[in-house]
Amino acid sequence: MKNLMGKGLLALLQMAIAVPLTAATWEIDSAHSSAHFSVRHMMVSNVRGDFGKVTGTIEFDEENLSTLQVEATIDASTIDTREPDRDEHLRSADFLDVENHPTLTFRSKRAEPKDKNRFLLAGDLTLRGITREVVLDVEGPTPSIKDPWGNVRSGASATTRINRQDFGLKWNGVLETGGALVGDEVSITLDLEMILATPKS
Repeated sequence: MKNLMGKGLLALLQMAIAVPLTAATWEIDSAHSSAHFSVRHMMVSNVRGDFGKVTGTIEFDEENLSTLQVEATIDASTIDTREPDRDEHLRSADFLDVENHPTLTFRSKRAEPKDKNRFLLAGDLTLRGITREVVLDVEGPTPSIKDPWGNVRSGASATTRINRQDFGLKWNGVLETGGALVGDEVSITLDLEMILATPKS
């Protein structure tokens, strides 16, 4: 009997290790996550760029979306549009003002289902010291897997659009035709990979 009980407990422990509990805390894996953006240039094309360092935590219960909590931070200095002079300008006080505002942050407030495997996530985005509510269209999270090193991983993608003027990014130039050098609407995409940190009981 003791032997059977021991085997039963061992099986339960193995299941607990293999499958995360319903509610859990996940950490954003900065090495495999990124934030991308796109903005209109001279009214004829889109300039795309990335932020290379995204960190933060995500708590969610797969059976209760209302419990979802997200806190994410983007290192503003890691902006990269593959043009060094432009990147320096974007880091300057004309745009991100990285010296005084080194990070962009997002803190979730509420979530609501949209359709299968998609939901809307509202939260406060702080950029250049100004906070505005934005709504992310989220796809995921993906089914969790275990990597070769024993970590449990999941992923998600999110998109939104903001008006840069709302966050104090007002610098612009005027073309001879009267159009703007830089568009106001910015499209943002987040690609996140998460590692299970602390399962909740």
